[in-house]
Amino acid sequence: MASLARRYDIVLLGATGFTGALTAEYLARHIPPEVRWAVAGRDIGRLERLASQLAFLIPDRGRPGIVKADIEDPLSLQAMASSTRLVASTVGPFMEYGEPVVAACVDAGTDYIDITGEPEFVDRIWLGYHERARQAGVRLVHCCGYDSIPADLGVWYTLRHLPSDAPLTVRGYARVHARASAATYHSAVRAFGRVRQSSSIARRRRSLEDPPTSGRKVGGAGRQMHREPNTGRWAVPLPIIDPLVVLRSARALDRYGPAFRYGQYGVVGGLPKAMGVVGGFGGLLLAAQLPPARDALLRLKSAGDGPDAEQRSESWFRIRFVSTVDDGDDEPVVTEVSGGDPGYDETSKMLGESALCMVGDDLPDVAGQLTTAQAMGDALVDRLQAAGLSFRVVD
Repeated sequence: MASLARRYDIVLLGATGFTGALTAEYLARHIPPEVRWAVAGRDIGRLERLASQLAFLIPDRGRPGIVKADIEDPLSLQAMASSTRLVASTVGPFMEYGEPVVAACVDAGTDYIDITGEPEFVDRIWLGYHERARQAGVRLVHCCGYDSIPADLGVWYTLRHLPSDAPLTVRGYARVHARASAATYHSAVRAFGRVRQSSSIARRRRSLEDPPTSGRKVGGAGRQMHREPNTGRWAVPLPIIDPLVVLRSARALDRYGPAFRYGQYGVVGGLPKAMGVVGGFGGLLLAAQLPPARDALLRLKSAGDGPDAEQRSESWFRIRFVSTVDDGDDEPVVTEVSGGDPGYDETSKMLGESALCMVGDDLPDVAGQLTTAQAMGDALVDRLQAAGLSFRVVD
């Protein structure tokens, strides 16, 4: 991995944005004294003010370093990447701003993590940088926020309670009470406007990826609207990256068993509401194909904005995983991952703990583009539990 002989262990890029500032505060409160870190962005003045605020709020933790890094200035990105062991990025939409940062990290031999939820970006990075990163011993770990740690590590945690030698089916049922972040909303609108391009890139990636080892079978668990087991509420499949991430972990790791299927659904309540959700996504998909309508949708939320602390304190999420052994008659195993505000507070916590895990824990010797389960697995689950996220078996 990246050499220890660097000025910093962690550089947080995009630290003056809304989620970036929350992540910076989280790191300032929880980073061990021996871990050297810095905040990075293009506006030195705003970075100086942020660093001073953090030093005032948490005086016993010291002041983070300052690194100037501009997405439009490759030399500044190269200097940033060369100064640290790990870059943690909150600069989105990642389809617009992410690739130059990844390129600088791969060239410098520096590990990289982010909070993207954009499937096309992840696929493009795999096509362009996975093999180079693997050969250089660099870890590229996307989706280190609500997209998609609760799903990926929730399934990984669930495997602790399931046999390793049997075919398994897991379905995740998500309930969220929160305001969608502006970054997530903008990414979704842009992704809906690029469905054809994204599908083409995904097909190209699938044609080049290695199949699961040892003849194992990995696939989806269906995309039909149905009732959630036990509660009877209607659940609908959602166009999100989480199932793709879980299935990539399953293809890469034998622990998912000889055959593994996964599906993820949003729990919405009664049938009329479920039909409304499906219709709403369909309308959004159609509108996003037209540039004037897409621009109007993007103007509905301002990038960098977010709810205040009181609003975030009232937000929460819960994903329940219903797991069955396909060739057995045992009762389903039900587990749950839950926490507070998913898009901001918990995402900043997840990114912060991912960064600390990457630079401080004993992790698998792997490289290239990786999922959180591949790269960090149990170490990150343990960190997140200690930080307040709930991973539990439901009676």
